[in-house]
Amino acid sequence: MTSILTSIRNWAASSLPSLQLTVLDEVKVVQVQAAALREIADFLDSQSWVSVLLVVDANTYNAAGRQLERLLLEAGIRTQVTQLLPDRKGDVIADEASLIQALLDIQQSGSQVVLAVGGGTIHDISRYAAYTTGIPFVSVPTAASVDGFTSRGAPIIVRGEKKTIPAIGPSAIFADVDILMQAPTELTAAGFGDILGKHTSLFDWMFGHLAAEEPHLQIAADMTAAALRDCVQAVDQIAGRSEEGIRILMEALIQSGLAMLLFGQSHPASGSEHHLSHYWEMEYIRQGEKQLLHGAKVGAASVEIAKLYHHIGENGLIHTADHADVQRPYSERIARHWDVIRRNIAAIPPPSELSDLMRIAGGPASVSELSIGDELLNRSLREAHKVRFNRYTLLHAYNVGDIRLRKS
Repeated sequence: MTSILTSIRNWAASSLPSLQLTVLDEVKVVQVQAAALREIADFLDSQSWVSVLLVVDANTYNAAGRQLERLLLEAGIRTQVTQLLPDRKGDVIADEASLIQALLDIQQSGSQVVLAVGGGTIHDISRYAAYTTGIPFVSVPTAASVDGFTSRGAPIIVRGEKKTIPAIGPSAIFADVDILMQAPTELTAAGFGDILGKHTSLFDWMFGHLAAEEPHLQIAADMTAAALRDCVQAVDQIAGRSEEGIRILMEALIQSGLAMLLFGQSHPASGSEHHLSHYWEMEYIRQGEKQLLHGAKVGAASVEIAKLYHHIGENGLIHTADHADVQRPYSERIARHWDVIRRNIAAIPPPSELSDLMRIAGGPASVSELSIGDELLNRSLREAHKVRFNRYTLLHAYNVGDIRLRKS
């Protein structure tokens, strides 16, 4: 069976120069299969890595870390475990305390490689700690929950503010389907929500390209769209947590991540729906509230963004060239491409369909199910574009007045 990494390399090679493909060479192995944990020791041996640090939390140690520790010790690999501690709300977060804990353990153990055993937060801590100490890291997901496993950036909370800091991507990914199938339903549903958000992120990327001449890479868009399509078609299997459904979801998450890696930025997978999610996250940090799952927020945010975008598509009144001025440089391009933009808005599924898909997957189908109130929702719809002010989304254009509505 052809591996997902080989398939993506072959796909990308058909339309990209060889130099651009070298970013995929950083990921040496991607295995999404049953019993993948048993393949890790051989991979480490092939790289001559004999001393490793497993980064886990209490849940992921029970899910996979303990078994992996035993397998590595049996293979003669010196293994140390860093178990990250939760904050007072019970969350393990990627903050200064967690980073220092991981960095100290790497330095004191003399580890040659970090194995991130867990979800997105554990990966963020591991990738930045490995980057800072100059060693590689290997991804061992314990849930099909996010598409950030291949990321080179580490979102870190510094003095209460979340910043994405350059780091490294994984040298390999070992996603054991047996373990992924046992993950809590809400984590699997969050992974589906992260993928469902591609409906609006792909639109926003296209919009930014047409209106603001932001860079665009069609092969990355196609890869992301294919990952989305595969998951929507398999939503019942994913909801049932069958082996095939979980494999499809995990491969889609990895494929989405590799599309971002090829493009070099997060545009294919992150648009206004992610900006809303980030806005809510920062509000929860400020209020000292327990965090919500990333993909759950993205799925619910996609419903709200789809609702707004369809409203804009139906009622948008574009500044024509006669009304555009130097303060609104994008208005003329929006007007010129408005027919294409409206067709692409129409291609976004209606909010009710997105809600139904999230409900089938077992996740929150609306912001109210996340207990996000109207005040926070409305404020985020007005202000979330400022999260990435250099990213020109339709939400950004709407909020700064480059698009006005015939009726509200």
